[in-house]
Amino acid sequence: MKRVVAVLMVLGCVAIATERASAYLKLGSRVGTRTVTLNWKTFPIRYFVTNRAGGGVSAQQLQTAAGRAFGTWAAVPTAEVSSQFAGFTGNTPALNDGITTIGFVDRPDQDRVLGATNFLIDTVTGEIVESDIYLNSTFDWSVATSGETARFDVESIALHEIGHLQGLGHSALGETELRAGGRRVLGAEAVMFPIAFSAGTIEGRTLREDDIAGLSDIYPNAEYRRERGSISGTVLKGGRGVFGAHVTAFNPRTGKLVAGFTLTDAGAFVIGGLEPGPHVLRVEPLDDGDIESFFDLTLNVDTNFQVKFHDKLVVVPRGGGVNGVSISVVAK
Repeated sequence: MKRVVAVLMVLGCVAIATERASAYLKLGSRVGTRTVTLNWKTFPIRYFVTNRAGGGVSAQQLQTAAGRAFGTWAAVPTAEVSSQFAGFTGNTPALNDGITTIGFVDRPDQDRVLGATNFLIDTVTGEIVESDIYLNSTFDWSVATSGETARFDVESIALHEIGHLQGLGHSALGETELRAGGRRVLGAEAVMFPIAFSAGTIEGRTLREDDIAGLSDIYPNAEYRRERGSISGTVLKGGRGVFGAHVTAFNPRTGKLVAGFTLTDAGAFVIGGLEPGPHVLRVEPLDDGDIESFFDLTLNVDTNFQVKFHDKLVVVPRGGGVNGVSISVVAK
């Protein structure tokens, strides 16, 4: 028998940024002492769109933009995902109604949140039973091909939220600057970066390598298994494992970045979805970002260590993995 639970993910796209950091995460549910990855077991993902306008955008325009965003994820060549628009509904995005729904909801109380995703999950298997996305109609929205000044792009934010819907957590591969009223994103190497680009831009419509690696790790196809590789190892401090360290793999030939976290008390990490060839590994603490955007605050994330580059290039084989990489860091 399935044990199904509603989970509100405070994982949306917000308008005010944290500092620069790096990594992608998959969403998971704790089962005893282990974590199961959230994912869909059956495709296509059937979704409905609420038949109400919001922020200057009609329900039909929202459906078109969401359809393009689903299509962008489905076009990832190393993953197998698909979706199907099932129709318009009078229901708002809310759990326990049996349907996956995307729609506008007026949330003036969440004046820094553009959108959010929640789930109904099987806590034994991690299967996503239902997922709902809302975009905050308190903000002004646009579906214009080139964007509109002072309006947030529906397709960009939908792409981010659909990443959550499929089981991806936040990436922090991005950089911001402080200015009056909050932070502005200077650049991001992932759609799943938790902070939105400024209103008026459409830069968030294009998946980056970290997004592609994350989705492919959850829903790998034959090409992924054949063409991509991985790096695994441990991050140690004083001979003990470091939990929550960022490990970033940089491909100097292509300039692409893919990252992961150490996710055990032993300091173990695995970074999958890497193109074959040499990579530079860098370890850094999550001390310049909002930890709760990535981890439950009850977890003991270690941020007391210095940035460290691995002393050797790590050559990733095609369709295989490099194991046993050990990187030692020292306290600040």
